[in-house]
Amino acid sequence: MERLDGVGASELRETLMHARAQEGPVSADDVAEAFGVHRNVARGRLERLVEAGLLGASFERRSGRSGPGAGRPAKVYGIPPETSTLEFPQRHYERLLGHLLEALPEQDREPALEQVGREFAEDLAAAAGLGPTRGIRSSARRACAALGNLGFQAAVVEASNDHVVIETPTCPLRPLVVANPEAAAIDRGMWTGLVTSYLPRSRPCSVRCHTEGCLDDHASCHVVMDFDPANLKTG
Repeated sequence: MERLDGVGASELRETLMHARAQEGPVSADDVAEAFGVHRNVARGRLERLVEAGLLGASFERRSGRSGPGAGRPAKVYGIPPETSTLEFPQRHYERLLGHLLEALPEQDREPALEQVGREFAEDLAAAAGLGPTRGIRSSARRACAALGNLGFQAAVVEASNDHVVIETPTCPLRPLVVANPEAAAIDRGMWTGLVTSYLPRSRPCSVRCHTEGCLDDHASCHVVMDFDPANLKTG
């Protein structure tokens, strides 16, 4: 099955969007409960998405226990790293972006691209329709939830008073960054703008952001953000 075939049927698209909106892998039982279908029907949909390369399958013990008496591992389905866009016909936006990057003056290119990323983050936040929250960690989680609403999986994997790490196999801009590594500045601006958009307006902060693993076909991206915590709550 080709990738486009995997989203050709409405039930497969809905199942894929549900899986992408979760912070971690899903099981057939999860999908059956979400859509009110039999477990075998849910498993069939998931397996077809695996065949199309849109999901990956593995086994894990969902009880959190190990050793004798922990039960059999469950088959779960997760989102593989996504480094190319799925579209028909191919629009070659990554080439267009490359030409735009070359057209910008080199001296001012990086700050201009970061600003574009922040403005794009405003578009994403508006489309997700979620309101602000109280502090750094909750804002990062809200940003991940917003992306989940839009079909991009992301999760906070590390958080402290002034430091957050987000893991995402489906960063919205990753295919463009893979094709044009200089576009990473747009990506940094997007993540900075997205997370800070959920902080209270009365508590502005400065943020240093960098991304790791964007060009690795076999790994998720990691977005590392360091905050100036002055006047910020951390919840």
